[in-house]
Amino acid sequence: MGLGACIILIAVGAILTFATDWELDGVNLDLVGLILMVVGFIGTVVYASVLRRRRVIVPAAPVVTDDDHRRDLR
Repeated sequence: MGLGACIILIAVGAILTFATDWELDGVNLDLVGLILMVVGFIGTVVYASVLRRRRVIVPAAPVVTDDDHRRDLR
């Protein structure tokens, strides 16, 4: 799940929880909205931690300045 999907889950959950007054038999839309927001927040945290691991700086390869290895090939 990408960051955009997490933000959409948070937005839809907030709309269901705070901006609607619909009532369905057998479904608590406030609870559904809270669940969507929690899943969105968890997804955002997981996405951020995975992104942080990808940004590990790898040291550059050593630069060879000696031409001894070329002399062996001749």
